[in-house]
Amino acid sequence: MTEEQEAELDEQADDVENGDDAAEAEGLQAGDFVKLAYTAYTVEDDQLVDTTDPDVAEEEGVADQAEEFKPRTIVLGEGHIFDEVEDAVIGGEVGDAGTVTIPAEDAFGEYDPDDVQTVSAEKIDEDDRYPGANVQVDGQQGYISTIVGGRARVDFNHPLAGEDVEYEYEVVEEVDDVEQQAAGLFEMYLGMEPDLWIETDEVEEEVPVESDEDDEEDSEPEFETEVVEKETLYLEATPQMTMNQQWMMGKQQIGQDVIDKLGVDRVIVQEVIDGMGGMGMPGMMGGMGGMGGDEADIEEALEEADVDADEIVEELEGAEE
Repeated sequence: MTEEQEAELDEQADDVENGDDAAEAEGLQAGDFVKLAYTAYTVEDDQLVDTTDPDVAEEEGVADQAEEFKPRTIVLGEGHIFDEVEDAVIGGEVGDAGTVTIPAEDAFGEYDPDDVQTVSAEKIDEDDRYPGANVQVDGQQGYISTIVGGRARVDFNHPLAGEDVEYEYEVVEEVDDVEQQAAGLFEMYLGMEPDLWIETDEVEEEVPVESDEDDEEDSEPEFETEVVEKETLYLEATPQMTMNQQWMMGKQQIGQDVIDKLGVDRVIVQEVIDGMGGMGMPGMMGGMGGMGGDEADIEEALEEADVDADEIVEELEGAEE
């Protein structure tokens, strides 16, 4: 075979490989935001695992929970759903639906009898000393299977360990709007959608100035102020969000993840404090510790506090002497 023929075969092989890559890249891919509707049950006893369907939630008696049951925004390739479901969705398109079975070891793990331990009831809060209570013992989360006298049998397996899961899904839509993407991310992180919006701001920044070749290498770097554009995601921090445990523990990580996934430059959290209608600061003698009130107000306050003003004056004069 001549070198020319070998080159031609190599080129054909490259074309086939590139063609396969192009075919694999069709449809939804890792990094895409999609809204997914789903319902998952255990295979053996039809126990509800999770759902986005309000009718299913109503039927299963979980509709009164705080969460809102509706299709959820996820990012493909980020582990937001079981790998088996993700594999079924990637390469597909909006409108696709199907059912996937996740084996126990890939769902909530196999059941391990060694993870059932007997502990002293003294390690458990008195209010939680009953079968079925979720407890934390020595940093481990579990639930009480039985409790007799001063001993409790605690199961540290996941409540659904050993259960295969049947997962029925539908790809409702692809989410392209960045603000909707952000709302979906925060709902995943916090279980709520804060008020948010995106603006392009002009911001002054100190940027390094390139030095002349003639400058000495060890000279101090020079900076100049430059106006740059920043794509900014604004959040309104409501009391509900401020007190959210996930937000309090991981706001920095959440903010960085949002920046990485959305391509914005920064996240700014705004806290709004509403006025209290002139109520003033609570304190002694009303308002600011009695300051600013007239003499009648002070005398009235002293009478209500059962304090003799003359005695106070005498004590002060004695202290000065």
